[in-house]
Amino acid sequence: MARNTDLKILTGLLTLLTTAAMMVSPSLRAQARDKMAPAKRIAIRAGRLIDGKSDTAITNALILVEGDQIVSVTPGGSAPAGVETIDLSKATVLPGLIDTHTHVLLNGDITAEDYDAQLLKQSIPYRAILAARNAAIGLQNGFTTIRDLETEGAMYADVDVKKAIAAGEVPGPRMQVATRAMTPTGMYPLLGYSWELQVPKGVQYVDGADGARKAVREQISFGADWIKYYSDRGYHFEADGVLHSMVNFTDEEAKAIVDETHLLGKKVAAHCIGSDGIAAALRAGVDTVEHGDGLTEPLMDEMVRKGVYWVPTITVGAYVAPGRGGNWTKMVDTEKAAFQKALKKNVKIAMGTDVGGFDWKEINGAKEFGYYVDYGMTPMQSIRTGTVVAAELLGWSDRVGTVEKGKWADMVAVSGDPLGDITELQRVKFVMKGGVVYRNEVNQTHQ
Repeated sequence: MARNTDLKILTGLLTLLTTAAMMVSPSLRAQARDKMAPAKRIAIRAGRLIDGKSDTAITNALILVEGDQIVSVTPGGSAPAGVETIDLSKATVLPGLIDTHTHVLLNGDITAEDYDAQLLKQSIPYRAILAARNAAIGLQNGFTTIRDLETEGAMYADVDVKKAIAAGEVPGPRMQVATRAMTPTGMYPLLGYSWELQVPKGVQYVDGADGARKAVREQISFGADWIKYYSDRGYHFEADGVLHSMVNFTDEEAKAIVDETHLLGKKVAAHCIGSDGIAAALRAGVDTVEHGDGLTEPLMDEMVRKGVYWVPTITVGAYVAPGRGGNWTKMVDTEKAAFQKALKKNVKIAMGTDVGGFDWKEINGAKEFGYYVDYGMTPMQSIRTGTVVAAELLGWSDRVGTVEKGKWADMVAVSGDPLGDITELQRVKFVMKGGVVYRNEVNQTHQ
C-alpha cells in the first residue's frame, strides 16, 4: 500500500512539473532560445570615428559587432553579406561615455533643505525607483558606464540598481558602486536636529582604525566596488590665498580605510576639496581625489608621482555656488586655476560630474566636457577624460573606453563633430551598450 501511495505522489509531482513547464511564458521561452542562438552580428558604418586611441578621427570606418563585443574596426571596409547594418555615415561615432562621479540616488542638493527632504520624506524603495529612472537618463545621454560614489543615506540600494541593470530588468549604464561613504561621527548631515530624534545619516559613521577596517569589510561584503570617505569639510581661504579645510579622520583612521580596502582588492575615492583634506588623502594613499578645488602645485606633483587620478566635478561646483554663497563662488575660480596648472603638470584627469548634486533631469552631464575645453584642454583631450582615462581609473581598460577589437560594444554617435564643437556631446543621437541599441535618431537600420 505504501509503495502505491508513493507512486501516486511521484506521478502527481511529475504531472505538476510538466504542466508548469508548459505554462512558462512565451517571453521566457524566447529568452532561452536567444541564449542558445548564435550571437547577433551588426555592422556600423561610421562617417567619422573617434576611437579613443588615435589623435585624429578616422573617416568612413566599418565597425563589426558580434553579440556584446566589437570584433573588428576597419577604415573603409565592406559589411559582410546579410549582416544588419546601421548607417551612421553622416555622424561621428565615439566610445560610450564614462562618468566617474555620480549619485543615482540623489536629485539635487543645493541647500541643506534640498538634501534633508530627500532623506526624511522619501523611502529608500522610492529613491531606488528614482535611481533606476536616473540611470536610464544617463544611458540616453550617452553614458554607458558610471562610477556611483555613494547612496547618500540609501544604504546599499546602489548595489540593487546595478544588479537590476546587469540582469536586463531596467536600462542603464554599467556601474561600479561605492555604497555608503564614511565620516567620523557627527561630521556629515543630517545635522542640527534635536538630540531626542534619530534622524537618517547620509553616510556611515566610522571611528577609530578598527572601526574603519570593519566598515570597509562590511561595505565590500554587501557589494561595494569602491570605498569612499570624506576627507574634509569646512572649506575656507586663509591669508596665504590657499583654499584650506578641516580634516575629518586622523591619519591612522584614513590609512586604515585605505589599507583595508587595498588588502581586499578594491580602490578608494576621497572627497577632498581643501588643500588640507587633499594632503591628508594623499598621505593615506587614496586612488582618486574627488573635487580637489584647493589643489596646490606641490600636491599636484605628489599626485603625479603616485599616479593618483583627479576627478574635478566642475559642473556641480558651478551649479551649486550661487545658491550656497559664501566661499563657493570663489572656489569655482580657484578650481579653474588649479585645473590649468594640473593640465600642464600632466595630472591624470578623469571626467566626473557629481550628477545628483544637480538634478539628473535638469542638466546633461556631458556639459562637463565643455568646462574642460574652456579651461584649456583640446576637445580630444577632453573626450579622453570621459573615455580612455576614465576606463583606466575604473580598471576596465580591457573592456571599455575605446572602440577596438575585443572591447564591449559600447558606442555613441552625434550628428556634428565634437572635435570642432565639444557641446555636440550634449546632443547624443545614438547609444549602443553591449551590442544593444538604446537610442537611434540618426538613420534607419537596414539589411
